[in-house]
Amino acid sequence: MMDFFKSQEGKAEILDLYDRKLESLELEVESQTVETAFGRTHVLVTGPKDGPPLMIVHGSNGCAPIAFETYPNLAKQFRVYAVDVLAQPNRSQGVRMSMSDDSYGQWMNELLGKLNLQSVVLVGFSFGGLVILKTLENDESRIQEVFLAAPAYIANGNPLKAMFKMFIPMKRYMKTLNRKYVDRFLAEIFTARDEFAMAYLPAVFQHFEMDFTPVPTIATAAAQQIQTPIHLFGAGQDLIFPGRKVLKRAQKIFPSLKSAVLLESSKHVQNRVDNDRIEQAVLASFQITLGSLK
Repeated sequence: MMDFFKSQEGKAEILDLYDRKLESLELEVESQTVETAFGRTHVLVTGPKDGPPLMIVHGSNGCAPIAFETYPNLAKQFRVYAVDVLAQPNRSQGVRMSMSDDSYGQWMNELLGKLNLQSVVLVGFSFGGLVILKTLENDESRIQEVFLAAPAYIANGNPLKAMFKMFIPMKRYMKTLNRKYVDRFLAEIFTARDEFAMAYLPAVFQHFEMDFTPVPTIATAAAQQIQTPIHLFGAGQDLIFPGRKVLKRAQKIFPSLKSAVLLESSKHVQNRVDNDRIEQAVLASFQITLGSLK
């Protein structure tokens, strides 16, 4: 089965970080592996077994434990499934699907079917937003509602700014292993310092074959066919998917857009305050408050 680690030693380093992050969360977690047409998909599951199903889809170069850490309160109410997206530095193994067709949507719907999930709430960050929108394009019959934070696939930022502020520091780190380039990269992406990212992403840069394919945007005609309620959070200081640009286009093309919130001070990766706002929006759809869960 295919993966994209450059060496067994590098794979071991990344998966050790994965396991340590999961252990640090101190959750009661089930690990499931689902065979799909696109590869062996690993899913972590937590939360009450009789809770409504909710799946979190992480961003590019991410993993399932990050999803649990980002939205920790959802598992108090929902049966939460955190998927390791295929061809990312995690425990899934399979092909690198094309962003230009509906492969991601086919994969996700096959996964939901094999997990026997219906009326699922989908929550996605960054690249996870693309996966979710592709799922809705392919077949939205299993999906109840979606929540997208700083999502890919709606509007892109200035490629020159991204190249100079993100891509070049990343490449310089890969060539020199000088930590100052990682610090520059993370400072552009993260609203708040993230200790796990400080260890995990340098390992990914060194030991994983990342996908640098340009991210497409959803066609207006396809967006207008989606009927599932969409809640959108744009990041005001996001270089990759600028929040104002994302919200402006979304409001024009999605007839099922139920809410659109600009996180004014947020960079691409939100801080705890903004992640709490996103959690609260998910819970509010089910008439739950964060205070009632404490």
